Amino acid sequence: MKNLVTSTEAKTNFGALLTAVQRAPVTIEKNGQPIAVMIAHEDYENYKRMTLENLQAELRIGIEQADRGELLDGEEVFRELLAPFEK
Repeated sequence: MKNLVTSTEAKTNFGALLTAVQRAPVTIEKNGQPIAVMIAHEDYENYKRMTLENLQAELRIGIEQADRGELLDGEEVFRELLAPFEK
């Protein structure tokens, strides 16, 4: 099976799709636009683990910065974020 299929092909060949995603992710398109990517369960579990590990690492960095007193004023941050839209 290809690594890019239409939603109709995915529906018609679901069993083959399940087999194919064990080897590589498969993108599913509808009306020529990608709408989903089907991956093996093991790959999904790895993705969740990596996402959680990244979040935990970012939180550790933030806590370390706070412990050092490197905090940002929330109002100042929002002013800077909104400044380009106020022109």
